[in-house]
Amino acid sequence: MSRGWFIVFAKAPRPGLVKTRLSPPLSLDQSADLYEQMLADVLEASSRFARKFGLEPILAFYPPDAVGELIHRVPPDFRLQAQRGLGLAERMANAFAEGAAAGARWVLLRGSDSPALGLAHVASAVDSLEAGYDLVLTPDKGGGYAMVGLRQPCAELFDVPMSTQDVLGQTLAIANHVGLRTTVSAPAFDLDTAADFSALDSLSSEESSDLCPRTVKAIAAFRFDGVL
Repeated sequence: MSRGWFIVFAKAPRPGLVKTRLSPPLSLDQSADLYEQMLADVLEASSRFARKFGLEPILAFYPPDAVGELIHRVPPDFRLQAQRGLGLAERMANAFAEGAAAGARWVLLRGSDSPALGLAHVASAVDSLEAGYDLVLTPDKGGGYAMVGLRQPCAELFDVPMSTQDVLGQTLAIANHVGLRTTVSAPAFDLDTAADFSALDSLSSEESSDLCPRTVKAIAAFRFDGVL
């Protein structure tokens, strides 16, 4: 039996559905192509992390009809599960509820926009959940978070406007209000706009080749072609 669920929250790499804030300078097709490479990196790294820590890896995908597009992209150890709910917040809350209903001791959920989120981040989150923390958060540099873990579902945590600079602060305020024992790890970073690409340049060659080689290669190609 696994120690917990490790969910990758992702979308089908369709033009106009993903990474729209990258357009411009990228076209919608190019943005989707880049997201496809990011997702491949995230899934490969997450598969390794899940094996290392004895977790059950799950790809929670959106929209629900995207299973045919994604089933051949995932490592064989992943289970695919459609996201349920009208908005991102509801879909995230439901993912934690589904994990608890299935008997998971705890659930750790990461996004697919942070391909440089590494082993140390996951190790810190796993250690905190195993130590009894109710909530673990990995901030991103845009004011939200790249990864969130819960020992028990708490729908109230997601009752905040998503994709804003106040997500982390509001989430922590709710956690404090409902009495959750909470810890915050070292930050990661999402790739939401072209300005965020500079964060990848700060990675060592070992980090980029281990965590996000496809993402780095795709961005380098756009730079070489003068798109960026």
